[in-house]
Amino acid sequence: MMATTNDLKNGMVLKLDGQLWAVVWFQHHKPGKGGAVVRTKLKSVLSGKVVDRTFNADVKVDIAQVDKRDMQYLFHDGSGFVFMDSTTYDQITVTDAVVGDAKHYLLDNGEAMVAVNDGQPLYIELPASVELTVEYTEPGLQGDRSSGGTKPALLETGKEIQVPLFITSGEKVKVDTRDGSYLGRVS
Repeated sequence: MMATTNDLKNGMVLKLDGQLWAVVWFQHHKPGKGGAVVRTKLKSVLSGKVVDRTFNADVKVDIAQVDKRDMQYLFHDGSGFVFMDSTTYDQITVTDAVVGDAKHYLLDNGEAMVAVNDGQPLYIELPASVELTVEYTEPGLQGDRSSGGTKPALLETGKEIQVPLFITSGEKVKVDTRDGSYLGRVS
């Protein structure tokens, strides 16, 4: 699908030089002399690298069809993570490289958004926070404040985060999927 640079929007995925780039930011600019240009900040869908690129106005660009689907995580089969489409029940396997650090927040039957282009999974979007059980953490000593009132805790997915001293093993905690920070206790 073709469009012009005047049609760019944030989140749109472009196919440039054989690679997929997501538009993070764009601005139409008309300098005092010369023609209008469109300044963009593009993020590589596969590598995550961010670059600045300027296009002349009305230049044709190739827009990639990215299909974002709500999927349910089923299991890890050794070669990748198996997801099931919530509406069609089709299953796809997403490689470990594509899932990346999101694996620390995936639980069996958990929801995730999988972006697919031409049958190829590109990336995974998780909810902003997930609820995970603390597998193990040391008992917190009330007088110990040298560590700022936090201690390490191992979650059920194998991820280690910092939690307040009052959290004990077996408790459910809410964790931010963007940076892995503790958000609160789940009652």
